[in-house]
Amino acid sequence: MKQYDVVIAGGAMAGATLAIALNKLGNGQLKIAVVEAVAPQLDLHPGYDARSIALSLGSANILRDIGIWTPLAEVATPISHIHVSDQGHAGIVHVDADEQAVDALGYVIELADAGTLFHQQLREIEQVDLLCPAAITEISRSQETVTLTLDQGSTISGKLLVTADGALSGCCDMLGIGRSEYDFEQVAVIANITTAEPHQGRAFERFTPYGPVALLPMSEGRSSLVWCIRPEDQHKVMDWSDKQFLAELQKAFGWRLGQLIKTGARCAYPLLLRQAQRITSHRVAVVGNAAQTLHPIAGQGFNLGLRDVMTLAEEVVRGVAKGEDPGSITILSHYRQRRTPDREATIGMTAGLVGLFANSSFPLVVGRNCGLMTMSLFDTLKAPLVRRAMGQVER
Repeated sequence: MKQYDVVIAGGAMAGATLAIALNKLGNGQLKIAVVEAVAPQLDLHPGYDARSIALSLGSANILRDIGIWTPLAEVATPISHIHVSDQGHAGIVHVDADEQAVDALGYVIELADAGTLFHQQLREIEQVDLLCPAAITEISRSQETVTLTLDQGSTISGKLLVTADGALSGCCDMLGIGRSEYDFEQVAVIANITTAEPHQGRAFERFTPYGPVALLPMSEGRSSLVWCIRPEDQHKVMDWSDKQFLAELQKAFGWRLGQLIKTGARCAYPLLLRQAQRITSHRVAVVGNAAQTLHPIAGQGFNLGLRDVMTLAEEVVRGVAKGEDPGSITILSHYRQRRTPDREATIGMTAGLVGLFANSSFPLVVGRNCGLMTMSLFDTLKAPLVRRAMGQVER
């Protein structure tokens, strides 16, 4: 049975980043296993319909610190400007990279590009064993170790198990770590859109009575769409022809990028706030979407998870340097204490924005538009939201 210091369940961006961060910060002293069920299709890029993810400036800086931003930057589209508006009302807020004295407010990266790059990085690190495709089928814990049975029948053990296996974490289920769910009663429709006017790095978030419409700049002139609608409208929207879909989206979004002229394949999923009931257990840490899955409003989900990852890596390396083993109570306690304020603040802000803007109550409409107009005039009021949107928060 192979033994490791850290076993990471999940090799997507959160799990892969954690392995790279542990190796970088620990100067290659930790033996790490990454167990991932699905290998990336290196020869099959989804092209026009590629799904994407928004990285805040703070997340890009984290990735730069551990040496993997340079190759990612080659496939990243910078966000130079963010435009926030409320459909049918006057309140508008602009956030500009030049005003913030930064090269970009954030970046948009296609998941297929990121997946390929991260897997290549993992395979090149001598101290990391990438077990892929493989899945964990059984977990047992003793005082000193965690023992994992894989689907092909082999077993491995580690001092620390990190669950980075997504919103419906199978590892958390096996460990008895429950999760709470809150249904936002919205469905997100995802697609890539081509607009008549070039996006020029501009990102848009427009609030409608049923939820936000967001367009994020992508490569080749495309924009990544997240359109939040009522659940009862899902089948109707998904059944529309491309022509009707673009026409209805135009009504919701407006004309700030000219005519919407092309859409790719659409997919839809219900929007829930999911939170693990605890992010640490005996020799276990929970990170990324396994720890919390947020509403896509303000694009905070992956960025919050990346702060989980980096904080855990720092605490493991710091503790090991002091003679602790990677899964010690001390290390896990420090991780939990450091993450609690940021998690609570980000989850609260995200849920609060959904409640504030997906509401047609007249007092709320008046209040939020006064707030937007006031923020547009006074940078001191806008600054806290801008800092969190850019990922410039304490970990």
